[in-house]
Amino acid sequence: MLIDEVDRGSIEKMVRHFYAVLIEDDLVGPYFIRALGDDLSNDKWYEHFQTLNKFWLMMMTGEKGYMGDPFLPHVFIGQLYPETFERWLKLFKEVISEFFVPEIADKFYRKAEILSAQFIENLELEDEEED
Repeated sequence: MLIDEVDRGSIEKMVRHFYAVLIEDDLVGPYFIRALGDDLSNDKWYEHFQTLNKFWLMMMTGEKGYMGDPFLPHVFIGQLYPETFERWLKLFKEVISEFFVPEIADKFYRKAEILSAQFIENLELEDEEED
């Protein structure tokens, strides 16, 4: 049964499942494994999940709690490419569609699309067009 309400519990479940899927991906997984390890129950992942839970709760409900810059940590995790974010976005869409009713999944996805575009722009990953 799909979830029809966004709350702390639903976000925590979705985030944990999403990253379980993500670290298995050949393109995106290695970035996270290098930074946080492959054991989702370790302390680094715990901290990451806490941050992500607060972030998505703020993005989806307006609840305060997330403080920080979502872009800064990504500067240091290795060379990223637009394709990295495209894959992240594809996997995110698949997971949120498994968890939430379409209206909520669409809202998550729209926010994730904007974030992905901002990451690509802020990290200067856009493909340069030749003149």
